[in-house]
Amino acid sequence: MAAIKFASLVESNDTQKFNFSGYVHTTAVFMIIPFSKLKNIRVSRLDNVELSEPVLEKASKFSSEFKKGKRNIWMRFRSLSKVKEFTVPERNDAKGENGKGAVLLCDKDFDDGGNLVDLFGGDFDPEMSVERCNVMLENRERISDGKAMEFFRWMRSKGKLKWNVNAYKVALRVLGRRRDWDGAEIMIQEMVNESGCELSFQVFNTVIYACNKQGFAEIGGKWFRMMLDMGVRPNVATFGMLMSLYQKGLVVQEAEFTFSKMRSLKIMCESAYSAMITIYTRLRLHDKAEEVIGLLKEDKVMMNKENWLVLINAYSQQGKLQKAELALISMHKAGFPPHIVAYNTMITGYGKVFDMDAAQSLFLNLEKVGLKPDETTYRSMIEGWGRMDNYKEAERYYKELKGLGFSPNSSNLYTMIKLQAKHGDEEGAIKTLNEMIAMDCQYSSVLGILIQAYERAGKFDKVPSVVTGSFYEHVLINQTSCSILVMAYVKHSLVTDAVKVLQDKRWKDPIFEDNLYHLLICSCKEFGHLEDAIKIFGSMRNSSKPNLHIISTMIDIYTVMNRFKEAENLYMKLKSSGVALDLIAFSIVVRMYMKSGSLEDACSVLEIIDNRADILPDVYLLRDMLRIYQRLDMRDKLSDLYYQILKTGIPLDQEMYNCLINCCARALPVDELTRIFDEMLQCGFEPNTITFNVMLDVYGKCGLFRKVGRIYRLAKGRGLLDVVSYNTIVGSYSKYKDLNKMSSTIRKMQFNGFSVSLEAYNCMLDAYGKKGEMEKFKDVLQRMKETRCAPDHYTYNIIINIYGERGWIEEVSDVLTELKESGLGPDLYSYNTLIKAYGIAGMVDDAVSLVKEMRQNGVEPDKATYSNLVTALQNNDMFLEAVKWSLWMKQMGF
Repeated sequence: MAAIKFASLVESNDTQKFNFSGYVHTTAVFMIIPFSKLKNIRVSRLDNVELSEPVLEKASKFSSEFKKGKRNIWMRFRSLSKVKEFTVPERNDAKGENGKGAVLLCDKDFDDGGNLVDLFGGDFDPEMSVERCNVMLENRERISDGKAMEFFRWMRSKGKLKWNVNAYKVALRVLGRRRDWDGAEIMIQEMVNESGCELSFQVFNTVIYACNKQGFAEIGGKWFRMMLDMGVRPNVATFGMLMSLYQKGLVVQEAEFTFSKMRSLKIMCESAYSAMITIYTRLRLHDKAEEVIGLLKEDKVMMNKENWLVLINAYSQQGKLQKAELALISMHKAGFPPHIVAYNTMITGYGKVFDMDAAQSLFLNLEKVGLKPDETTYRSMIEGWGRMDNYKEAERYYKELKGLGFSPNSSNLYTMIKLQAKHGDEEGAIKTLNEMIAMDCQYSSVLGILIQAYERAGKFDKVPSVVTGSFYEHVLINQTSCSILVMAYVKHSLVTDAVKVLQDKRWKDPIFEDNLYHLLICSCKEFGHLEDAIKIFGSMRNSSKPNLHIISTMIDIYTVMNRFKEAENLYMKLKSSGVALDLIAFSIVVRMYMKSGSLEDACSVLEIIDNRADILPDVYLLRDMLRIYQRLDMRDKLSDLYYQILKTGIPLDQEMYNCLINCCARALPVDELTRIFDEMLQCGFEPNTITFNVMLDVYGKCGLFRKVGRIYRLAKGRGLLDVVSYNTIVGSYSKYKDLNKMSSTIRKMQFNGFSVSLEAYNCMLDAYGKKGEMEKFKDVLQRMKETRCAPDHYTYNIIINIYGERGWIEEVSDVLTELKESGLGPDLYSYNTLIKAYGIAGMVDDAVSLVKEMRQNGVEPDKATYSNLVTALQNNDMFLEAVKWSLWMKQMGF
């Protein structure tokens, strides 16, 4: 034991004071310690160890304890029968640098069982002094944390921990390395409550040091607060470790608290100021950094080299280079020699503010102040000239950097690639790529940098001429690089180059290849390059089993391009290949048929879906189904689907509620429609204008005018009324001949800023005409002329019908002439109305001639045509002709 302690003494003091040839020998143990390999020990500022008496005196005392028997040392060597070598194992459960030392032990230092008695195990003398126990504890700590804690527990059981702060500090070091913070807290409580130890900053510094080494800023802050709560005054080392810890993690709140506490305790820690300034600078809190700089002067801090460097960096990061220059001059006046870090910092700062003339001046001034540019200097010059877009100067410094044996960093390489891309130096870019690969950069990363540089330069079309040679060969054999390159080509519409890469590739992975093609096609669709998607799809290899996702995407693309024939051919190809379509594929096909107007084909696809138990339509497909059934007026289907949706409990959103009401309005009872509309409002969803208009139409046609008024008020309150809303209300009142409310609605329509529409005029004409109020009828016609509201077929048909009912055949003829001159010409309903009018006027021959005229004009008569003609013949006593036309009507299937 004495040998171990003495060895540490020699290591801690000047070896020249001892005339040893390189080995130390004591009574109990013979240790080989080559002094030429001893490390120089730097005195720590942490003050973690505080000796209660001179170490040499202790060593002398321990040495005397081992000299029991006073055996001659030379006799010891003569009686040495066998020497065994013991290698101290590395600490197996803690971090740190733990070397191995060879210890030669004599046979007599072992007990009968072959185990070390004192050093590594066995029985311990309970009467050993506390000092000796502490030395043994420290020795075990060097070997193993586990052995140290085992011996610590033995010391506790023998009462060796009473007032023994040093032993507790060893235990705290072990617990800190083990990250057992709860155990450390219990240990400190034990020190005070059971062992009667007085807590000092050395105790807490031990744990805070462990937090600092392992980077636990939050835990370090908790220990600092515990230290303050227990009334222990920190020292300079405490603040130095904590502020260094906070600087690493940029923990600004804890750093501010600790820094404030340091100043309130009047403790001067220069490194704390540096750490606080650095934290603020890195977080771009430059105003706060300036405040701390002011505190350096206010607190009269004797600034060290680190303070000056941090000060220069803070000013440089803010772009305040004049202040940085003054700080550099002050640093020299304070007696500090020129430092390359200061100059590099300022060169970087000048580069960031685009003042490369000043940076160049500093660079040229380095030799005058006795400094040589280092790797960082050249790197900063390259970055600065790169920001200035000066390719010539950046390239010059880049070549000098490599000529001096230095290596460019990733930022330099990106700067060079960016400049080469912008200035069209493809050969230089190829060389830079090869240098990046020579530096063991990953091909995918290099390719990403290249793509980004040429994208920003707006010259991406030059990339194919740069990706050549061995680099291109790698792209062909590596799936990741190949994917990155072809994706970039597709993004920039270089589809021909992308297809070439895909055809030249040498890797084989069908699944990955299909996924890549699908991704490329989807990217083309996203970018709006639909023709490019078709080209990529056409370059794919033929397969007996087509890829469902790719084919579905292509159907969608053809649908967007209104190329429905190609889309349907792909669908038929899928069906014939036996590939089972999924929900997405079916939805795309249904949407394709909807957009093309082939609603019957869409229905056939929906039938296939109904027969597939594994396909559950989602809300998007359900909405398409509702719209298809509505457009085909399949009310039974609409009703069944509506109740199926409610039964399955699908969550209804605002769009789904609107779709249900709009599509199912005429397929549901009015009470059910009212219920779902009120439920929508109760759930907080807002109906749209179409939904309000549908509700107005349903209630209006049913004559439920009180509910019409409620819907009108709801829509008006939300600002969702439009001209269709008023037309619907006017049409409802017209249907039920409520002329007063009809007129009132027209006035409201105009008052709210809407012009009277053609539909509203038609409703008024129909209502006034059927009510026999011909003066108002003519007033409406006059207002239409004044407002230049051009009549449509429906307008002419109403007028013909009203005039015909009254037998005003001349007026009918005038209206017919006007209709033909307007360019519209009579339609089916016009002819039917004319036949009816001619019948009332007794002009049967003219009525029969109209049927022939219809066929000549390509208007096919319907059931109403023949019915009106038969009625006209019967009313004019032409029964035989009426029978003939009735038989003809039956033969036509009416």
